[in-house]
Amino acid sequence: MHNVSERINQLSESQTIAMATRSRELQAEGKDIISLSLGEPDFHTPDRIKNAAKKAIDDNYTSYTPVSGYLELRQAISKKFKRDNNLDYSPNQIVASTGAKQSIANVVLSLVNPGDEVILPAPYWVSYVEIIKMAEGVPVFVEASIESDFKITANQLSAAITDKTKMMIYSSPCNPTGSIYGKAELEALAKVIATKKDFYVIADEIYEHINFAGKHESLAQFNEIYDQVITINGVSKGFAMTGWRLGYIGAPEWIAKACDKIQGQFTSATCSITQRAVIEAMEMDPSETYHMRDAFKERRDYVIGRLQKMDGVLINLPEGAFYAFPNIAQLFGKKHSKGAINTATDLCMYLLETAEVALVTGEAFGSPECIRISYATSLKVLEDAMNRIENALNQLN
Repeated sequence: MHNVSERINQLSESQTIAMATRSRELQAEGKDIISLSLGEPDFHTPDRIKNAAKKAIDDNYTSYTPVSGYLELRQAISKKFKRDNNLDYSPNQIVASTGAKQSIANVVLSLVNPGDEVILPAPYWVSYVEIIKMAEGVPVFVEASIESDFKITANQLSAAITDKTKMMIYSSPCNPTGSIYGKAELEALAKVIATKKDFYVIADEIYEHINFAGKHESLAQFNEIYDQVITINGVSKGFAMTGWRLGYIGAPEWIAKACDKIQGQFTSATCSITQRAVIEAMEMDPSETYHMRDAFKERRDYVIGRLQKMDGVLINLPEGAFYAFPNIAQLFGKKHSKGAINTATDLCMYLLETAEVALVTGEAFGSPECIRISYATSLKVLEDAMNRIENALNQLN
């Protein structure tokens, strides 16, 4: 018997990664699996960013860097925050990490004590809950439905706050739903947040550039809560740099210092070559990424159009990211040759085995009546996948 720590025993495996792993195993067995489980752009990193990395290698940027990242990188991020979000974060308020996931973990571990409550609007990204558990915090779920475009209201937030509330974590554009909070919605939430000064909010904006609705709005823009908000961003999604591993925070300086301290003991700085490449990404005009955003919008429109025509599938119109999050509760109780569909997980396994399409159960995101479909792949692949899904659903009775 292997005696791993209770911390590991209590930790759940990422179901998005688990489904991707299962898909690769089936592909290795010769199965023609279409994987729509991972949130990974199918574009290549822009050439000017790759060229900056090549130059960094030639210029011998191969030594340890400051834990929070090169000063030039943090200066470039500071300028990006001002240019794109009208947020004032000095380089001392910025910490670059090995991906936005580490950025979030740094903040949670820096602020949350055992027993502290952390509000999670549901649906939520899978790793939020597990990171909170590692900090021995208590997740408090505030449920939003497809009828509200999966967004919570100020009244719901107010009702969830207690004396033990320490933090809230949300994303906009949202993984898994693609929903976007507009300025008026954020302003209403800000008024509630301002009533509790020891209440901090992680605003996960990693999908900022994949926005089909218009201007991205940041929670930290509201002066009365600027010191309570930690803005998370990175380059994985908007710049097609998933493998480069760089995320960053803009935060009150004392929180940035705490994150620097914890990161200094876990990983130190992220890759020096990646940092030099990201300086170039931060200096790019956002319009240079619009071709990716426009392709995702075309794919969204196709996938949503197909889902709207499938019996038992309820779908809204996501305004960002690259996910559809249909409610499939009407399919519960349906039967097929090998069993029945009683949960979203059952449906995902049925579609994997029958249609050879890999999706992720909504249970992973706190919404057991939904499934997540990533449309971060070509229209040709999406057409094949939608045909397979439709055919498989038509076989249920």
